[in-house]
Amino acid sequence: MSIPENDPILTRQILDFITVSNEFCHFTEKAADYPKEDIVEYYRHILPLLYLKGSLVQTVLPSDPDASEHFLNEEEWELLFNTLRNKLYPDDHFWVSSSLTDADTEVEKASLAECLADIYQDMKDFLSLYQKNKYTAKENAISNVCAHFNDHWGPAALKAMTALHELNLRISS
Repeated sequence: MSIPENDPILTRQILDFITVSNEFCHFTEKAADYPKEDIVEYYRHILPLLYLKGSLVQTVLPSDPDASEHFLNEEEWELLFNTLRNKLYPDDHFWVSSSLTDADTEVEKASLAECLADIYQDMKDFLSLYQKNKYTAKENAISNVCAHFNDHWGPAALKAMTALHELNLRISS
């Protein structure tokens, strides 16, 4: 398939990111069907790829910012969070610096399930909005996921990758 070079919502980077974020969402929706070891292994592999592909997407200035929507509601998020927390128990919590950039910050308790559920929420909203049959919806989907990469799902992915790395070492020894 030949992609028009001048269409900012249909770049190779966006199509690659859609593929990886779709895989992430499909697995996350079925996480209850897998043992903890498989969940840890899957996220250890997909999160770096998701982070990389997301970092390559160029933001788009939406022509109609009011065309933005959110799809995952609080109850759905909570259900997913509880499923992941129960699957990862008792290894869901980990300690992390409260800031990735400030060395003088406090260490705080974090939840792997919360990081994964937050990433899922941003990916699901991105995919659902991008799939709408409106150009402005696609612009908003890209704009939102890029903004959330910087302040929400990107930092959550980094924290989760570190926790998953350490958890994998404990599980496999």
